[in-house]
Amino acid sequence: MRKIDLLFAEYAQSHQNETNKLIHWICAPLIFWAILGFFSLIPAPHFFLKYFGAISIASLVAIFLVSVFYFRLSWRIALIMVVIMLLFEHFIYFINITFGSKSWIIYLAVFVLSWIGQFYGHKIEGRKPSFLKDLQFLLIGPIWLLHFILKKFHLKY
Repeated sequence: MRKIDLLFAEYAQSHQNETNKLIHWICAPLIFWAILGFFSLIPAPHFFLKYFGAISIASLVAIFLVSVFYFRLSWRIALIMVVIMLLFEHFIYFINITFGSKSWIIYLAVFVLSWIGQFYGHKIEGRKPSFLKDLQFLLIGPIWLLHFILKKFHLKY
């Protein structure tokens, strides 16, 4: 069995309850987005891309490092996640332009409320979050959701 399948199986053990799964479908992507938002606020040079907006070098480094982790598991998932992260960055740029120096409040609110949701889901589930056992599960959550979408469309991951 491939490493990614083993990680998905282990992650799934603490995500059996339908309410917990639904909460994760909402909160896991929001947490991922908020973390990328925090990276965008690190003082660093930005690149401006026409029709996209600006993206910071700090964000690009974060995207690169996460992508390396994903590429080691599945090149298909990694490529899809790069696209998703760049789409997230587009919306992050909109938040940063709209709220300026107060955009961190948006990211913090989304981050905190989403984690409250995640822990509530695990309280319903009756099991601890997987990342308490192994931190790599913080990055597995978003692709665990993605693998369901790929399976639905009969696409290999």
